[in-house]
Amino acid sequence: MELELRHLRVLCAIADAGSVGRAATQLGYSQPAVSTQLRRIERHLGEPLFERGTSGVRPTPYGAEVVAQARDVLARADAIGHRTLAARPRRTLRVAATNSPMLSGTVSRVRTRLPDVNLAVTSVYASSRIVELLEEGGADAAIAADYPGMELRHSDAVKHRGIVTEPTFVALPARHRLRQCAQVQLADLAEDAWFVTPDDGAGWPGVFYEACAAAGFTPVTVHEFLGDQGQLQSMIADGLGVSLVQPTLRPIPHVVVKPLVGSPLWCRYVLVWRPDTVDDEVLEALSQSAMAAYRDLVAQAPHLRAWASRTWSVTGA
Repeated sequence: MELELRHLRVLCAIADAGSVGRAATQLGYSQPAVSTQLRRIERHLGEPLFERGTSGVRPTPYGAEVVAQARDVLARADAIGHRTLAARPRRTLRVAATNSPMLSGTVSRVRTRLPDVNLAVTSVYASSRIVELLEEGGADAAIAADYPGMELRHSDAVKHRGIVTEPTFVALPARHRLRQCAQVQLADLAEDAWFVTPDDGAGWPGVFYEACAAAGFTPVTVHEFLGDQGQLQSMIADGLGVSLVQPTLRPIPHVVVKPLVGSPLWCRYVLVWRPDTVDDEVLEALSQSAMAAYRDLVAQAPHLRAWASRTWSVTGA
């Protein structure tokens, strides 16, 4: 066989969806047809492109290279015959984002999907401030956070949709007394010093203190911290305290990341936008790019995958 653009689109769709079944749905094909197509492509190239697992598929190292090349070819093919468009001013999409590791992957994917859109990204810690920016017209779209039962509030001029709702894990020094536990009881950390980020205007750190109260304690020592994850992890590694973290966090040496028994804390990431400045094409590019970026983070977080395999029954790809 000879590789055609349709084959490259299949590979990119599988990589973005993280599942052969979801990719088939997006492409309008049957799942057996996409599976057959993938096997033919892999036979042609001589190596597996995706690793199959209970939660879906992810590119092999070789597959990641092939998908990156496929994206480049498709972008170039889509640009054929559009010389006049290049002369026109590029649209600027103003994006605000709270502290989320999916931001980088989202931005890179959107740039590939929408080459005529210039992204202007602003980091904004507080989700409440993100809503204000959107309401004031200072941003077009954003990635914000809220918490179950405390969903993001805004006017009718703004809309939102969920990207992912994830459990909150805890980062401990590798020599911590609970380092061998598969899961950690929040109450067992009652005497530890805590690093806690400031008020985000959406419910944090109130939900943290409520969870501690439900577990029967008030944190003894709290260090308010707002800095990069590398600095936070260095202090945890040195034994200066523990911290609640996103479950996709990749720990540095001398730090371990553990789920909490019963998952008492959850956080939801949401895509928020102004319908008057964000059209359907841009919205779908943002939404699908954010979800694909999150799947990549999960693929690199064995502690999260292990927790999910114990917690949920997941169907195959």
